[in-house]
Amino acid sequence: MNIAHLLLGSAQEFGDRPALARGPTPHLGYRDLWRKVSVMSTHLRIRFGLQRGDRVAFAMTNCVESIEVMYAIWHAGLCAVPMNAKLHAKEFAFILENSGARLCFVTPDLAGTIAEAAREAPDLKEIVDTTTRAYGFMEVGDPSPIADCEPTDLAWLFYTSGTTGRPKGAMLTHRNLLAMTLNYYADVDRPVAGGSIVHAAPISHGSGLWNFPMLARGAVQVFPESGKYEVPETVELMNRWPDCSIFLAPTMVKRLIEHGSVSDLQPGAIRLITYGGAPMYVSDLKRAMETLGHVLCQLYGQGESPMTITHLSREFHAQKDDPRWDARLASAGVADTCMEVRVVDEDGRQMSTGEVGEIICKGDPVMAGYWNNPEATARSLRKGWLWTGDVGAFDEEGFLTLKDRSKDMIISGGSNIYPREIEDVLNLHPGVAECSVVGRPHPEWGEDVVAFVVARPGASVAPAELDRLCLDNIARFKRPKDYKFVDALPKNNYGKILKTDLRSKL
Repeated sequence: MNIAHLLLGSAQEFGDRPALARGPTPHLGYRDLWRKVSVMSTHLRIRFGLQRGDRVAFAMTNCVESIEVMYAIWHAGLCAVPMNAKLHAKEFAFILENSGARLCFVTPDLAGTIAEAAREAPDLKEIVDTTTRAYGFMEVGDPSPIADCEPTDLAWLFYTSGTTGRPKGAMLTHRNLLAMTLNYYADVDRPVAGGSIVHAAPISHGSGLWNFPMLARGAVQVFPESGKYEVPETVELMNRWPDCSIFLAPTMVKRLIEHGSVSDLQPGAIRLITYGGAPMYVSDLKRAMETLGHVLCQLYGQGESPMTITHLSREFHAQKDDPRWDARLASAGVADTCMEVRVVDEDGRQMSTGEVGEIICKGDPVMAGYWNNPEATARSLRKGWLWTGDVGAFDEEGFLTLKDRSKDMIISGGSNIYPREIEDVLNLHPGVAECSVVGRPHPEWGEDVVAFVVARPGASVAPAELDRLCLDNIARFKRPKDYKFVDALPKNNYGKILKTDLRSKL
């Protein structure tokens, strides 16, 4: 089992259909992409001397070459180590050294940064810039046969975002990635041939993982010429390549619906927007559905169980007349087809309906462990179950509501307080652009609640108004005791709010 067989199947079935596009312009068809990948694989094994299982990293602004590189790596029986293009040189250095990568592909904007990082990575033998002759020469030569791989062979080394320390490399096997792909068809969508995916989010993360189900169905993978997420450009590309599926973080969805160019979207341009990776507040979600229609699907997953734990389907989003609609929109949906999901106490005992505990899951998408980190593996994988570190509860219909990361829960006066519940309420204020709630040490109560608030440009937000909003919607003891108004919230390279940084300000 080699995940690159997905590309072989599409080359046979979809032949001359465009596989990759650079902005509005087709780049390669499926048959030509397969041949190029097969020849590049020969270079990886012979010219660069790489052996089965060796790690090959890449640090690339989103571009068509990223797909070429990934499938050449798998075709050769190697392991891909995608790195977020926004990382610092020291973060690149850590991943390159920790993974033992032998080779690294880069786009020219990152060549200097990776050269600097490479000084700390003794195993790294060569850096290849995708705009140089060294890369161009990789399509010259004879194709080699696809490498035989075991289902348990390492395919993707996914480094966590590292909000609380050094990132860990989640080991994703060929079986993990194939299970994730099949689960997409079961629970998310089964796109028809001829559609598209626009890679506006980083290819090293969720958008890159969605390449598999889209490629296997003959979709064209479209890369913005800017290499990043710009709403007008994304709208133009969805119109140019209609029936478009796209992965967006909640903040990206919010940017889309608040930008004037959203009105330029043509009927049929969007097939599906999957969102995840951070909370999507119900107020924002309702505005998105009013603007875009019923094209949204939520996923809950982790790098350790890529894109696959629970989902809230388009159909659930559309059930506006259901009396539990608001509660469902605030949830992460139901367990994925290929996953078993539980909420447990600290000893692993299953909690009753409505009781809050840690979310654990088991299934074929769950990682094999953390790279060279047996201690972290033992903490996260117990008897086949992945302990996510997330806190939540199931309702009587099987919908899972995420409360928070266990480390973000606030304990005040012996009561558990979940920041997301408060953030959902504060976001109802029309003058609030975004907010984040954290706990502050308190000598009597243990912790009290503090909200960091970013106001919309030109808006006036008074603490008394936020107090009233909270008192109208949640228990009094959950109301923030202090509001800190800031220009922006600190975020990591994946757009997640760094609550550790906020707590440090207190």
